[in-house]
Amino acid sequence: MVTKKDYYEILGVSKTASAQELKQAYRKLALEYHPDKNQSKEAEQKFKQINEAYEVLSDQEKRQAYDQFGHAAFDPAQGGGQGPFSQAYKSGPFTYTYTTSGRSPFAGVDFDFEGFTDPFEIFESFFGARSPFRGRQARQLTRYHLNLEFMEAVKGLEKTIVHRGKEYKIKIPAGVDTGTTIRFKDFVVSVSVGSHSDFKREGLDVFVDKQIPLTTAILGGNIQVETLEGKFIKVKIRSGTQPGTMLRLRGKGIVHPQRLGQGDMYVRLQLQIPKKLTKKQKDLLKELEQTFKD
Repeated sequence: MVTKKDYYEILGVSKTASAQELKQAYRKLALEYHPDKNQSKEAEQKFKQINEAYEVLSDQEKRQAYDQFGHAAFDPAQGGGQGPFSQAYKSGPFTYTYTTSGRSPFAGVDFDFEGFTDPFEIFESFFGARSPFRGRQARQLTRYHLNLEFMEAVKGLEKTIVHRGKEYKIKIPAGVDTGTTIRFKDFVVSVSVGSHSDFKREGLDVFVDKQIPLTTAILGGNIQVETLEGKFIKVKIRSGTQPGTMLRLRGKGIVHPQRLGQGDMYVRLQLQIPKKLTKKQKDLLKELEQTFKD
């Protein structure tokens, strides 16, 4: 009889580890041993063990059962595997157990798969690759396309998809971009994002041009800059600022749709040259010009 390795030992955490510590350990190991990234012979088996361990320990009820009975809590031969532990996905000798709570090992990710409970679908959306646990016969999925306005993609929104005569309300996470594909239970949604008159996007960063008076560029001062949230923040301009100067507003860009993190906003300063001047203004500028020559 083969003795299964302790789940806590697999994840490299203590039995008192918090949910956050479990999640951090899982993500680190999952990325390290994902078969698409790790070509070693033991990587796939190790990856399965990591997912199996986290699936149990991340669920409070399963963790309590495991702490009390160990692996026997999920072994039908020993009376386990009942109730919420009875649903399982088998891949060869490996059994991946999961509940239909709608939660996944990527519960901290911004994607909301409300109403869709297949953890392997979520796996593929997260890694952008086919799950090693899925059978060889892949289903044909219906594909839908959504055209989003720039700010809809920035902030996220809820859309309704009619699939096989049934309406599904799906949540598009904030931060998606053109080409983003989100996979749900038995259909796929891809998006295209329109442009904006002021904001220009590059990845998670946003660029905006801001005109400032000539006097502000020379003497310095403060300007108001509108952010993606529609709020205005005060930005300091140094004296002697040159045309085309780029100011970086850290963390004011677009949020990452799958993990923690946010891009920056870059404000490109342009000089606002007046088209008409009064005689007094012209005289003052000529006087200023003469001082430069002197």
